[in-house]
Amino acid sequence: MRMHRPLLVSLTSILVGLGASAIEYPYPPYNEGKMDPQKTGWPLTGEQKAYVLKPEFERRPGRESNKHHPELWPVVPSAGFWGGTSWLDTHAKLVRHAEANKGPIDILLVGDSITQQWGSPLDKGEFNEPWRKAFGGLKAVNIGIGGDKAQNVLWRLDHGGVAGLDPKVVVVMIGNNNMFFTPETGVEAAAKGAAMVVTNLRGKFPKADIIVAKILPCHAPGNKFHDDIIRTNAALDPLKLDNDPKVSVLDMTKDFVNTDGTLRKALYAPDNIHLSVEGYRVYAGRLKPLVDKALGR
Repeated sequence: MRMHRPLLVSLTSILVGLGASAIEYPYPPYNEGKMDPQKTGWPLTGEQKAYVLKPEFERRPGRESNKHHPELWPVVPSAGFWGGTSWLDTHAKLVRHAEANKGPIDILLVGDSITQQWGSPLDKGEFNEPWRKAFGGLKAVNIGIGGDKAQNVLWRLDHGGVAGLDPKVVVVMIGNNNMFFTPETGVEAAAKGAAMVVTNLRGKFPKADIIVAKILPCHAPGNKFHDDIIRTNAALDPLKLDNDPKVSVLDMTKDFVNTDGTLRKALYAPDNIHLSVEGYRVYAGRLKPLVDKALGR
């Protein structure tokens, strides 16, 4: 379908909120309360809960006026939806986890299933062994949810997901699941979705260092999902997130592929998307110097 070019998100609109305590999203009807009845806060009102339990496609920008604006999907908050209350229940569990850890923490982890599988720092599962080895002793809160897109993370950040936390370092990796929608949104919009997550986090945690991990490669060269990840990561570069001295961009692509661009299979689960334990060891190894520097270790 044809995109409405006047509503494409500019670099200025992505970055204008850096360091601010609140952000205006690049879609006036959302800011004006014409979409979500409750734009921020937790717990949800009855009206807001009824709204977010509608399938996500019924809550996208433009739906309220019967228009199609896919280029705005990744940059405007939208609750996830797995059917019924399951996604909302998962978010509520993470809100309780954040509330139980109010105050100073060392690291906040934000993202989708690749983040979620690090597990709790207290988890003794196999995927958590690389975390414990690299970051054992640090207080961390993980709010990764499998299947989340940039817009879902934005919604969670505004609805209690990080309330009361005071992290020294935030690690964010988001965008993999936005690749399912690039035929409509385009890759530039997916990159701007990740940048908008950084804008949101920057406003909430102006003193924290933020590490933005680019999307890890998946599948194989020639596969559209794989190629769109490469293009989305490239589209992040002109946004110059690391012009902010407290933002670092971590590109691990070369660590996870062979010289011919194919995946290093030992680092991946059989689905060629999620990581193996060895993959998390590589991730931890690249992340550790940035975390140590931010924490003055």
